[in-house]
Amino acid sequence: MSTLTNMNDQPNLAAPLRQIKLSEQIFDEIFGLIVIGEFAQNTKLPTELELAGRFGVSRTVVREALARLRDDGIVISRQGAGTFVNRRPNRAILGFRPMASISDILRCFEFRVGLEGEAAYVAAIRQDIARIESIAQALAALESIVKQGSVGAVADCDFHIAVANASCNPFVVSVMESLRPNIDFGMNLARNLSLKKPVSRVRQVQDEHGRVYEAIRRGDAEAARKAMRDHVENARTRIFDGETD
Repeated sequence: MSTLTNMNDQPNLAAPLRQIKLSEQIFDEIFGLIVIGEFAQNTKLPTELELAGRFGVSRTVVREALARLRDDGIVISRQGAGTFVNRRPNRAILGFRPMASISDILRCFEFRVGLEGEAAYVAAIRQDIARIESIAQALAALESIVKQGSVGAVADCDFHIAVANASCNPFVVSVMESLRPNIDFGMNLARNLSLKKPVSRVRQVQDEHGRVYEAIRRGDAEAARKAMRDHVENARTRIFDGETD
């Protein structure tokens, strides 16, 4: 069975997690056309008016969708020339689209950067020994998964929840738990795509987890914050690593 079809480590994709906006639907449509190559890398996109006509929406909706694509580095605008495809994400990402929106995955990562960075910072300050040991156990579980060559999205999320618990702040933990379906989805996507890359990619992800843990264990709050922020931002970036035509 291929990695992408192994449902034992994937969240339920049967229903969207929320009602999505029209601009997000258009984001997904344009994103998909870029991924399959209809809008090829380094080529100019149709005009806002042309896209609005194609999708049967207003130019305002198209403009908002293009703004999100620019924010994510998928397209770039060149003054006086139009909007161009900047990079083409891996086609495998389309296998995960039953979530409410690819856009949702990205906004969740953005939110997590601040939340989890601060959780790691506080965890390093508070030095709750039992909770830090739980982080160590979660890291060890992930290491085992790396050696097995499995996806490990659930174990990955468990590591992040363990860091949240180590902050000893019930509000942080509550938010992380409430976000778990979204986090699970994003992690499953990121880790599946990483398995399609060289082994060094998976090792890099695990090394990032290790830096978070070591900084918390040492009580180096600033390093813990930076390590966690860098890790979550890198995870988001890795989703959109390009695919060679």
